[in-house]
Amino acid sequence: MIEILKNTNFDFLKMKKIAFIISGFIISIGLISLMINKGPNFGIDFVGGTIIQLQFQKDIDVGTIRSSLSSVELGNSEIKRFGDTREVLIKAEIQKGSKNTAEIVQDVLSRDFSDNPYEIRRIEEVGPKIGRELVWGAIWSVVFAFLLMGIYISWRFEFKFAVGAVAALIHDVFVTVGIFSLLNLEFSLPVVAAILTLVGYSLNDTIVVFDRVRENLKLLRREKNEFIINKSVNEVLSRTIITSLTTLFVIVIIFIFGGEVIHNFAFALLIGIITGTYSSIYVASPIVAVWKEKAELMKRRR
Repeated sequence: MIEILKNTNFDFLKMKKIAFIISGFIISIGLISLMINKGPNFGIDFVGGTIIQLQFQKDIDVGTIRSSLSSVELGNSEIKRFGDTREVLIKAEIQKGSKNTAEIVQDVLSRDFSDNPYEIRRIEEVGPKIGRELVWGAIWSVVFAFLLMGIYISWRFEFKFAVGAVAALIHDVFVTVGIFSLLNLEFSLPVVAAILTLVGYSLNDTIVVFDRVRENLKLLRREKNEFIINKSVNEVLSRTIITSLTTLFVIVIIFIFGGEVIHNFAFALLIGIITGTYSSIYVASPIVAVWKEKAELMKRRR
């Protein structure tokens, strides 16, 4: 196995209190942002509405499109540049009447920009009822993922390990959602997919650490729990860094060159890889160490 760090002896658990404070602070800021914004900035997938992506033959100014569409009622709409200077993305509420939102937009733009024809690249329409169902579907997907992973880790290791792993996963999800809220980034179905992906990634990293901890608990029975867990984390540190860096490199390339469509998806993965690596060392492992230490202390007192 390739190793970039050999025979390391970092005292990770010495920093556990500082790590808990940092994690708590970041999560608290994210929760405050969510409360102020009344939840994430849900995309059309969740709140319902129409997305229209247009590509004009010539460069187009977004401001002129806004002025043109101000003559019709589109509700809570958003018009922004998408990709190059010829493409725009229009998001609007679904309109009631004989014509749908897409037809209304096309009629106005065809009239006002007859000298600059456009091509329709994409039209998506989601009803508000389906949007609400998708919100709850996304929430239950994450909850069931946590539940099943907790059961699996309890069966393979111990309940203490399951609590540490699930706490790390919850930490990763809250940090990701909080950062999206702070930056007011759109929370869509691809972002939910990214969160479920990072949950699996983070869990994989945590299980590698826990597997080594379990082995060393059998080999080093006379040593203290903190020493064993520190030693275990150091032993898999090289593998963790190599895996994280190679994955991070690919995601950075996708984030930079992947285009607007998967930009938020890649950004969520980017956050997840960093927080997942951090949480397996500074959240999951310290929780197991503290719990085991307290359990042994209570046992001695009895």
